[in-house]
Amino acid sequence: MAAAVPAVNPVIGGADVDSRDRVELAALDGTPLASVGLAPRLLAQAALNRLRSAPAGPPPAAEVFAEAGELFATAELDGESPEEYRRRVVMATGTPSGAITRAIQGIRTQLGMIERINQAEYPEPFTAPGYRTVWVPRGALLAAIVPNNHPEPNVTWVRALAMGARVLVRPGSKDPFTPRRLFAALLAAGVRPDTLAFLPGDHDMGEHLLSQADLGLVYGGPAAAARFARRSDVLVRGPGRSKVLVGAGAEEDKELLDDLVRWISDDGGVRCNNISLVLTSGPVKPLADALAHRLAELPVRPALDERATLPAVSPENAAAMADHLAGLTKQATDHSTHRYGGPLPADPGDGTRVLRPLVVSVDRPDDPLAGTELGFPFVVVAPWRPADGVRPLRESLVVSLLGEHAALADTVLREPSVRKVVTGRVTPWSGVPETPHDGSLAQFLLEPKGLVTAEADS
Repeated sequence: MAAAVPAVNPVIGGADVDSRDRVELAALDGTPLASVGLAPRLLAQAALNRLRSAPAGPPPAAEVFAEAGELFATAELDGESPEEYRRRVVMATGTPSGAITRAIQGIRTQLGMIERINQAEYPEPFTAPGYRTVWVPRGALLAAIVPNNHPEPNVTWVRALAMGARVLVRPGSKDPFTPRRLFAALLAAGVRPDTLAFLPGDHDMGEHLLSQADLGLVYGGPAAAARFARRSDVLVRGPGRSKVLVGAGAEEDKELLDDLVRWISDDGGVRCNNISLVLTSGPVKPLADALAHRLAELPVRPALDERATLPAVSPENAAAMADHLAGLTKQATDHSTHRYGGPLPADPGDGTRVLRPLVVSVDRPDDPLAGTELGFPFVVVAPWRPADGVRPLRESLVVSLLGEHAALADTVLREPSVRKVVTGRVTPWSGVPETPHDGSLAQFLLEPKGLVTAEADS
């Protein structure tokens, strides 16, 4: 007899709400993975009203979040072990198992230092006898539309809780498991049930939450970024389009090639800070060939294998992706596919398909393909000349500047569409809590107000 498919339901007031409106979430191999209860608009509105009418109170103490991080990483929560959680996320999203293992520990670490992470984004506090600046929430309710590609972006809405916001979370359609497990951990650690709601739902329901909440947080692609770019009440975390600028001779530098391969392919290439565009002041095609050769050596393994380095998709999505890539790259030079002796998607033998790396080159830094970001190790190599300046580096979460190009760091930092600059042989995702990753969450959620006391007249 087949095991029952686990149910994932909306959570309001700390309790599951059974929904008749359900979708069946299948694993990449086609087997049933979960039955997800969707929150219709009326239920979402009821949750929003409940959170808005909840009594005000201070945010949970830092120790509560630290305990929640431990529970998330180590405990059985609602009958789900950490191992089963990892399996579900891998089989739903195709993100390699090792990446999910690292993400679990990353979430644990970040929740353990959440006060330090938040405080690092506050301006230097002003105090004088009788005068003080107090940072308070701009709004009571935050609607968070979270992604599927990686678990760690969920830390952002947890940080909002720690800053005093009440949060309504609409999970991604492929990964309701991460925010649901975080909810269970936070509630078990002592977070007030009337400060958060978990609301699986469709696009329209998410739009409703964004229209009714005070503030919004949206993770999405180019369309979402364009749609919400002018809304001051919505913080958009869109495509990374992370880039690296290297000098001549990079194709001969084995250690540099090793670094570039890691920056392109780490965690399966699914993160927003994986490199998707390599700009070079040297010859383009030799560098593209060298990268394609190195990346083609990455092994094809089932996504559940802890040694897996490449993401998986369903056979149907693999066929669709192959067709999409053929059209997308028809004007570029393909440096990878001929190395595989067959189609780009590979069969690891478990009913899924693994997306092997694809390196293409173009003749201009402003080619329409430059800056394209896909959910696997896909990279465009393009030329760069000093006369091109900063223009090819725009619209980037991270720009890595190597060798003599490190001298451009100050200029690139002043480009408004670049969020972070890295110089030297440092991973694009390197940082400490005091280093902004993508702007300041605190300065979006909070605003300064003045407090003047009787001491001012003394």
